[in-house]
Amino acid sequence: MKVAVVGATGLVGTKMIQVLEERNFPITELVPVASEKSVGKEVSYKGKKYKVVGMQTAIDMKPAVALFSAGGDTSKEWAPKFAAAGITVIDNSSAWRMDPTKKLVVPEINANELSKDDKIIANPNCSTIQMVVALNPLHKKYKIKRVVVSTYQSVTGTGVKAVNQLMNERKGIKGEMAYHYPIDLNVIPQIDVFTENGYTKEEMKMILETKKIMDPSIRVTATTVRIPVMGGHSESVNVEFENEYDMNEVRSLLENAPGVTLVDDIKNLKYPMPMDAHDKDAVLVGRLRRDETQDKTLNMWIVADNLRKGAATNAVQIAEYLMANKLV
Repeated sequence: MKVAVVGATGLVGTKMIQVLEERNFPITELVPVASEKSVGKEVSYKGKKYKVVGMQTAIDMKPAVALFSAGGDTSKEWAPKFAAAGITVIDNSSAWRMDPTKKLVVPEINANELSKDDKIIANPNCSTIQMVVALNPLHKKYKIKRVVVSTYQSVTGTGVKAVNQLMNERKGIKGEMAYHYPIDLNVIPQIDVFTENGYTKEEMKMILETKKIMDPSIRVTATTVRIPVMGGHSESVNVEFENEYDMNEVRSLLENAPGVTLVDDIKNLKYPMPMDAHDKDAVLVGRLRRDETQDKTLNMWIVADNLRKGAATNAVQIAEYLMANKLV
């Protein structure tokens, strides 16, 4: 099994290679792919060095699967070329997510919809993935009517430039700015650009992707916020159900849900935090409590490492499903 990682030198691409190694994905040859300026650099995988190659070279090497994390424009240009060569693309950008001809996949929820014909598969937005992994078992039991979500998102979601900005500000060093404002000791209530309706693109991603992955009847409203942390994204989620729920049953459903770890012991001050999610694949859920202002409504707190389950791990899990079911 030859596997390409497109964007291999970026934050998510590096994490994809790490996750492939950790999960012992059966690779015979790694094909690290990046922009022309990175061609010739070396990437380590399982003790071996692999030289970074360009896009066309990667296609000519005929990998079975290509994990893309190189931005939307690159995906729009190159994913169809890889697909035309018979390579299955799992794309981490927003380029294909809302394309009605492409599947938007979180393996715990809808991997069973995949077939051999799916040559470009979309990986959802990081903040959407962790939310739907936690909500899906509850939706199946009680049917979700409406979700109100506010996010507290790590600078790693922006990339290396944002991490450098935060660290420079901590040290009092002037440097390149990833954001319009300082991020250290600050909170920025804008992720991505604003759209005509006053919501940001990130907020609209969460709204539209949740509907596509889980159920188009679910009403979602979102506020996405960048905060000066590293380990992962956090979300405050208010969920209104069609049917009444039992809190003990909610706990049981979450404890047994694939990909979820329940961390909810307020007597011992145990609840999910980004520092606990860092470099882990689980979606951590806690602060479960009934909304006392509205019937059939639950408050919850959801945390996950945005570079792992929010990006790299989800993509690798899709590849694992394709292999296990002989779809590649």
